[in-house]
Amino acid sequence: MKFTSALGLSLAVGSVSAHYTFPALTGTSDWQYVRQTLNYQSNGPVTDVTSQQIRCYTNGVRGVQTQTVSAGSTVGFKVSPNIFHEGPLLFYMAKAPSGQDISTWDGSGNVWFKLYEEKPTIQGNQLKWSSLNKGTVSVTIPRSTPSGDYLLRVEHIALHQASQTNGAQFYLSCAQIRVTNGGNGNPGPLVSFPGAYKATDPGIKINVYGGVTQYIPPGPAVWSG
Repeated sequence: MKFTSALGLSLAVGSVSAHYTFPALTGTSDWQYVRQTLNYQSNGPVTDVTSQQIRCYTNGVRGVQTQTVSAGSTVGFKVSPNIFHEGPLLFYMAKAPSGQDISTWDGSGNVWFKLYEEKPTIQGNQLKWSSLNKGTVSVTIPRSTPSGDYLLRVEHIALHQASQTNGAQFYLSCAQIRVTNGGNGNPGPLVSFPGAYKATDPGIKINVYGGVTQYIPPGPAVWSG
């Protein structure tokens, strides 16, 4: 019995340690500019793409600060502890509608556009991801992004169990940023969360160990700015 208990504890600890969060913009305190996610203690993922949690993974409590960034600059997120699983890194943004306070806006509706999607290299029918084991990740805000208040959503999709429906694991956070020195771009296409993904999308339900020869990231096309 002692052996079984010790084994169970070891597996539980290993499971938690293989999970991760995006708790901060680089160089800032945890949850200072990033809305605290429901997994801030467990590090566990979202697995249901139809859940409201697929948007920002929060419980509705916001009230964090808003970081000012200049259009054309790079914004980074801390990963805690690291990205432990293979899969794509993606970034999205959503502009708060006129008259809405970013500190209370929930990001609902067709307001999200994609800034970046990671595509793997393929070596010997296996996918290789540059984000694997990273402790920080970043994205550039296009220079033509209109000035204003935005939610900046970082997402990593772990695909190690994605051969079954709802097996993909989504790790994500939303930061509040204020874009200055912006341009006159028209970001799009716009999608909603939930709504942008289906559980059966080829980039979500996939056997990454089955001789894969291509990978199609889920969601809309990247807005190039």
